[in-house]
Amino acid sequence: MRLFPHLRPLAFARPRHRECDAIRPVARSQRRGVLRQRGVRVTATDDGPSLENPDAPRPAEWRLPRLRVDVDGDWYDDDVAITHAGILANLRSILRRDDQGYFIQTRARIPVEVEDVPFVVTRIERRGETLHAFLGDGTEADVDPATLRVGSDDVPYCAVKDGAFEARLSRAAAFQLLGLADYDESTGRGALRLGGREYILRRSA
Repeated sequence: MRLFPHLRPLAFARPRHRECDAIRPVARSQRRGVLRQRGVRVTATDDGPSLENPDAPRPAEWRLPRLRVDVDGDWYDDDVAITHAGILANLRSILRRDDQGYFIQTRARIPVEVEDVPFVVTRIERRGETLHAFLGDGTEADVDPATLRVGSDDVPYCAVKDGAFEARLSRAAAFQLLGLADYDESTGRGALRLGGREYILRRSA
């Protein structure tokens, strides 16, 4: 039985050809690949106006994205959440920081507003004599306990990404850290003992 008995192949069907409009570059990737749009002739550059595309904006007129990282480590562009895993991984991998603040460097320097710190530790555990952290971006790494500090509202922080950034411990990770520490009632401070050393969990100035 045929699934679609009312359909019959066309006996003399031939492919039809038509002229297509030229396409132009409208975006360029880091590998110099080009996204194209139909409408005008292809140009050799997207650096500004050209004979083929006189209305193209100059680099000085480009509107930079408004990137922001909230206290939970989530990224936004113009208050729209960025959820694509590949885009998030790329943004986090090229994030930098200098005296002027956080930024990503592409063909232009794009500032990134960070509400607190750009990464969040979602889980922390002891592995032998080391401290191991799981981050919200899906990565994990050992933590240098000497970088632990307690900020305002008793929120712990630690260095991550080979010391390039700080990460905020989530509420769950903070409780896990406290569970690994010894609490001294006389001083009201916790101490983490690893590798024969003692690390005091003290509030930073």
